Amino acid sequence: MAKLGKLKVTLKRSLIGHPPQVRRTAEALGLRKIGQQVLQPDNPAVRGQIRKLAHMLQVEEAE
Repeated sequence: MAKLGKLKVTLKRSLIGHPPQVRRTAEALGLRKIGQQVLQPDNPAVRGQIRKLAHMLQVEEAE
């Protein structure tokens, strides 16, 4: 089985005005402020959270 890497996730847009479910998903990813970056494991659960917030995030593969 191939080892999964990490993803660098950056919040690019404000959470103001978004529904509570979107805010909770961002918080679950560890994102609270615009420009904040977090490293998350590259797995299906995290990919699903990222897909839900795709319009507000920038995602890069980390080494």
